[in-house]
This record gives sequence, C-alpha cells and structure tokens, in this order.
Amino acid sequence: MKTIGYAAHDPQSPLTPWEFDRRTLRADDIALDILYCGVCHSDLHIARNHWGVTRYPLVPGHEIIGRVIAVGEEVSGYRVGDHVAVGCMVDSCQQCDQCHQGEEQFCRQGMTSTYGGRDRITGERTQGGYARQLVVREKFALRMPDGLDLARAAPLLCAGITTYSPLRTWQVGPGSRVAIVGLGGLGHMAVKFAVAMGAQVTVLGRTDAKAADATALGATAFLATNDAEAMAAARASFDLIVDTIPVQHDLKPYLPLLDIDGTLAVIGQIGPVDSLTTVPLISGRRRVAGSAIGGIAQTQEMLEFCAEHNILPECEMIPMQQINEAFDRMEEGDVRYRFVIDMASLAQPSAD
Repeated sequence: MKTIGYAAHDPQSPLTPWEFDRRTLRADDIALDILYCGVCHSDLHIARNHWGVTRYPLVPGHEIIGRVIAVGEEVSGYRVGDHVAVGCMVDSCQQCDQCHQGEEQFCRQGMTSTYGGRDRITGERTQGGYARQLVVREKFALRMPDGLDLARAAPLLCAGITTYSPLRTWQVGPGSRVAIVGLGGLGHMAVKFAVAMGAQVTVLGRTDAKAADATALGATAFLATNDAEAMAAARASFDLIVDTIPVQHDLKPYLPLLDIDGTLAVIGQIGPVDSLTTVPLISGRRRVAGSAIGGIAQTQEMLEFCAEHNILPECEMIPMQQINEAFDRMEEGDVRYRFVIDMASLAQPSAD
C-alpha cells in the first residue's frame, strides 16, 4: 500500500513529505486511514537522534487514531469503518511469559515499536503515524470507546497510558497521597487520572507559576520546590511521586517527600540521572522506580476509564505542515499541553 507521510532524513533537517510503501495486508492485519496523530516528546528525540539510535528515513508518530479501511481474512474483531487506536507498539513475540501476562511492552524478545522498529517477519523498518495510512496486526489495535472525542484522544496512546500505568501499578485509589512532578504533556494527564481515581493530588513545580493550572485540573495542592520551608514541611507526605520531567534533573529533592514505603516513579526522562544518596531510601524504605507504557489490555482499560470519567488531554490541533514549528515550540515548552496533527491536512499519495 502506497502512502505519504512526513519523514526525518537526518538529525538537522526539517521533516518533509515522503512517499513510501506499507506492507501488503496479512491475514491478521487491519489497514486504516489515520485521522489524527499526537505529537510526543519522544518523536522529537528520535527525529533529531538525541538518543543515538535513529535510522533514517524515519516517519515518527505513535499516538494514532484511525478508521479501518481493510481487514485480513483472519481478522474477527474489527470491520471496515470501525474507529481504532494504535499506540507505541505494533507487535511482540506473543510466546514469552510477559506476552502471556498481557505485558507485551516487556516482551523478552523486545516489542516491535510503531516506528523505528523491525517487522518480525520481513525485517523491514516500521514507520509511524505522521502518515495517511497504517497497517497493523489486529492484536495491537485498540477499540475506541463510544463518547471519546477522536480529535483529542490521540495523546492517550502514549501520554495517557504512560501516566495511567504507574498509578495502577502502585494501586492508587481513594485516600492515596500522590504528587506529580511537572505539569506538561505527561503531568497534566497524571493529574487527571489520579484525581479520577480518588487520590489527594499535589503538583510539584520549580515555582508557583502553574499553581492555577494545577487547581483547574483538579489538584488539591501545589508545592513549589524552590520554597525550602514548604519542602521541609512536606517531608513524608506522599505515597507515590510520579516524575514526568523529560530532561535530566536532580531527583534528590523529591526523596524526603515520600512516606515510609513510598515510591518515586520516573516516567519522563530517559537517560542518566544525577547521583543519588541512599540515606532517604534506607531510612524510610523508599524506592526509586521506572515505568513505561502498559500492555494492550491495560491500554484498552485506560481508554474505557477515560470514556467513563470524561478524561481527555488538553490539545492544540495543527496541520501536518506545521510539524517542524510544533517540534520547536515543544522543545521550548510552548504548548498546553499536547499537539495533535489533523491528518486530513496531508494530501493522499500519488497514484502508482
């Protein structure tokens, strides 16, 4: 299937239109027209090779909402016309213990990423959702619940599940004391989820500049980390701290804020951290942990939770042609809180 997308061809150049072929439909595949695609901070990192792993050309995008246009002969769960979603992975081995437990993101052989991965059958490189069409294995497509606004739902497929998963892992519920570090694309979703789960939610930021935003999202308190007196008063106040900051930063100030057996879950930054002292860990049986996306079943659960509680990200819609400007603005923190691309703005591929 010929399609067109916006691709990065090297770390310095802007993304530009690129025609390429999607694989021929297999028996357990569905094909979809992509309606909307969210813009994730990791799209920027990969496009600009910040992590040193990018292979070009590369079409980013792993927050995908689409409409089914074709199904393989063995597909039973979807029909042409259904609205579906695709997140950060499009395949896994389906044989290991993690896959059997519904934790495909931890597949022992490695999950197949939506872009920049390798197809498990042909070995060809996967390309993402900044494009008009996508072909994906049925098991890795998610059903869009009725009532969710398709135009705003795309970021749920990464920002949503990345914040929902640690809240579920550490069993957040009524009475839980949760702090969210950072109020950006991930942070604002973490606040919405934790509030809906019944937690007491505090947002942490360097200054109180986003205090009003935190309150508007449902947080019960805001803690400025540059206020030494307030930080001291907040010692041992939280059961879980979810750190959503996407760049290298110091974790040490957050550790004393955890109560005994509390956990600091790092979900934003990928890479080295500043050295930690073990004193607050040992003295309070505290933990520093990491968390990524959830499995397919948990991601479907998250979508249903969003429909039930009317949870959607705050989005700014852009045409595909503004993606490079959006990358620049995202790097500067100039977005509240996620960009979503309206893929109708991208022309259909030329005929063969």
